[in-house]
Amino acid sequence: SSSVPYKARRQPTMALIMQYIDDMHHVFSKHGDPRTNNWLLMSSPFPTLAICLSYVYLVKVLGPRLMENRKPFELRNALIAYNLFQVIFSAWLFYELSISGWLTGHYSLRCQPVDYSNNPRTLRMVHVCWWYYFSKFTEFMDTIFFVLRKKNQHVSTLHVIHHGCMPMSVWFGVKFTPGGHSTFFGLLNTFVHIIMYTYYLLAA
Repeated sequence: SSSVPYKARRQPTMALIMQYIDDMHHVFSKHGDPRTNNWLLMSSPFPTLAICLSYVYLVKVLGPRLMENRKPFELRNALIAYNLFQVIFSAWLFYELSISGWLTGHYSLRCQPVDYSNNPRTLRMVHVCWWYYFSKFTEFMDTIFFVLRKKNQHVSTLHVIHHGCMPMSVWFGVKFTPGGHSTFFGLLNTFVHIIMYTYYLLAA
């Protein structure tokens, strides 16, 4: 075995990790969109990553363990309130994405570059991108309700990967390219969610 004490070996490793994190922050600060840099959760990807990993642990490990010897919760009223909220939130996001670009004649379906100006309409699009990012966190409740109702067959690996990765992927969009053609995905996604959560609301 090495004659170098473990503590002495660990210190350079920790220094490298801290240097890596510091370098990452420098890259994000230098190349990120300055308009969103000081907004909540936008300065660094690590808080978003921590929330996403906590979600995966909660719905795949901790939640099922806590519910193992409990009866499923009856959550009809909570589901109605949640689905109504999601319908309203999705409709507002769809409206904002439309009025900020896609239904104004200012956005091209062929190719729409990102506008990095401080034009009021452009800033409105940047803000709705940020709110769209937060909508991906609210959707964690889909899975949490499955766990509380012990519908574990719906908590598939694909389902968890999808919900767990979405906030992280949208974070990079808001950080570097808030606007432009990528927001067309958000427009379609929010439209689908209006229909989907309306169906869930009626079925609750």
